[in-house]
Amino acid sequence: MSLRGLAPLLMAVVLTPACFAEVTRWEIKSREPYLAGKSLGEVGKYERLVGKVYFAIDPKNEANKTIVDLPLAPHNAKQQVEFSADFEMLVPVERSKANGAVFYEVNNRGKNTAANLIDGGGDDFLCRQGFVVLWSGWIAEVQPGNNRWILQAPPATENEKPLRGLVRNEFVLEQAAERAAVAHRANLGSYRPALDAQRNAILSFRERETDSRRVVPRADWKFVVSDVVEGGVKGQLPLVEVELVGGLQPGLIYEVVYEAEGAIVQGVGMAGIRDIISALKYAKSGEQNPLIDGTGKSLVNRAIGFGTSQSGRLLRHYLWEGFNLDEQGRLTFDGVISHVAGGGLGSFNHRFASPTRTNGQHDEHLFPADYFPFTYGDEKDPHTGKEDGILRRSRLAKSSPLVFHTQSSSEYWHRSGSLVHTDPLAKRDAELPSNVRIYSFGGTQHGSGAGYPGAKGGGQLPASPADYRPLMRALVVAMDAALKDGTEPPASVYPKLSDRTLANWPANESGWPGIPGVNYPQVIQRPSLVDRGPWWEKDGIASLEPPVVKQAYEVRVPAIGPDGNEVGTLNLPAITVPVGTYTSWNMRDTSIGAAGELLSLQGGFIPFAKTKEERLAKKDPRPSLAELYQGYDDYEAKYLTAAEKLVAQKYLLAEDLPRLKALCEKFKPWFDSPAVGSR
Repeated sequence: MSLRGLAPLLMAVVLTPACFAEVTRWEIKSREPYLAGKSLGEVGKYERLVGKVYFAIDPKNEANKTIVDLPLAPHNAKQQVEFSADFEMLVPVERSKANGAVFYEVNNRGKNTAANLIDGGGDDFLCRQGFVVLWSGWIAEVQPGNNRWILQAPPATENEKPLRGLVRNEFVLEQAAERAAVAHRANLGSYRPALDAQRNAILSFRERETDSRRVVPRADWKFVVSDVVEGGVKGQLPLVEVELVGGLQPGLIYEVVYEAEGAIVQGVGMAGIRDIISALKYAKSGEQNPLIDGTGKSLVNRAIGFGTSQSGRLLRHYLWEGFNLDEQGRLTFDGVISHVAGGGLGSFNHRFASPTRTNGQHDEHLFPADYFPFTYGDEKDPHTGKEDGILRRSRLAKSSPLVFHTQSSSEYWHRSGSLVHTDPLAKRDAELPSNVRIYSFGGTQHGSGAGYPGAKGGGQLPASPADYRPLMRALVVAMDAALKDGTEPPASVYPKLSDRTLANWPANESGWPGIPGVNYPQVIQRPSLVDRGPWWEKDGIASLEPPVVKQAYEVRVPAIGPDGNEVGTLNLPAITVPVGTYTSWNMRDTSIGAAGELLSLQGGFIPFAKTKEERLAKKDPRPSLAELYQGYDDYEAKYLTAAEKLVAQKYLLAEDLPRLKALCEKFKPWFDSPAVGSR
């Protein structure tokens, strides 16, 4: 399977005659040297542009018809809907040093993740590669302040009155409090409870997702609603809190259902991303494209979209709803990296949408995040008979980008990750489209670890220390090479039913070795088909909250080897040459309530015994360090050999070998005991 025909195809799209983009203008509020003018590798210095970008889109254009409530937004004299978003862009000062690609990160709740996951915490890898790096606001829930990027979405009205409707929010605390925001996360707004209907609102709680809801007497709680203003900017949605007599307790799932007013057209967030990329690739006017030169040529001719977690789900949703073609039918993203999105889509485009919500086994389980379709190619929903796939519209419109789906193995437990590559009932492996790669990182958790075990925190185990960031850097380079000149990307690596590296999750089926003192999970995140009322499917309007749960979809997890580590996955040297077991799950500790439920998005770590004698005394079935290695030098040699193999396979960059060696050296004290190396 070759991608060598891809680069000429993309170039043909780039050279399509340009029409006006749907970006009307860029307002650059500040232009300053990035990192005080520090030179970044061979590319040299960068400058940082900050400001606001303005849009006007046509509700009647085919590219916009999937945007829920767009016809109900205010129209300008040209019958277009206007909105705006904050942006930030990093551009080489010496424009000729740019590599021709824009790396657009779909920010996560107003902040970037690439600085940690790809730049590695501060070495500006993306700039050293010559990318134009770009962020823009796409979420209206995000509150102002701390340099967060915000979308100013248009309101949706009927007869000039704000839309009203049913809204459900859910929150879980890790420590007791008198009041809490219903948004479940900091720095987010929520839809305003309608003043004349607050008496009908319902607050309930339960300890576990499947428990019956216990309704709190209405007289015992109240809403506290306040507008957030930061730096003269007012949040589009207010801060909505619940205050309870006697206080709110940790671990409990609190749920509040109420009638809200003031719906906004959140779906324009995806149109804004589309049109920003379109403008930078195709627009010839300086007002619409700040990256053109004196001849009208743009600095960029290809675009990579990158998103982490919620933002990775947004990119999947963006492709599913057909946003990868602009209003003129031109390709926007040439490549997409959807990172730790699991099998999810999101609450991105419906009335009273809440794009910051996710799904977990304990937290936020019933929000619209994990729902059919799950796979990139087409599959049939066994519960509804509907056939669909993430790339179905893109394939039919011949606008499918190159897709890298990267995920930690925690996504299999917490984010229904197996549904990306199986049928919905986990009976067979799904067929992967030729333009899609899946890379599942074994022994890792949703957010990358730092390489060395830390404190236990709120879990029953210390969080997984596996540092998968070097893998991400190599895959960014591989994607750009594929887009630029058709270089074949590294092969997909993910566990499969066909070779039994993907297994059912109970311990006796997954291969879990039964480590004394370690509780293996009895729960997992499984998506359900739910009923949100008769208007949900067609109009994006929920009228049943909480939704009615119907049939479930089936999930699987990576199989486990004798040392407790996962097989069939793309494994770091820390996993293939281990000093312990890196679990892709962790469970809530009694200190934060709901003990035994999954600790959201976390993995764990269980060190090996140092000697055979210690192992036998603990009845640990896994090999000890002394049985695996002759000493630290032996361990390091095997570790570096594993790293060099990944470099040869293009899953790692040679420049990151010293970084991996430094991670390896952190474990040297573990081998200092005279017993280690003696069998």
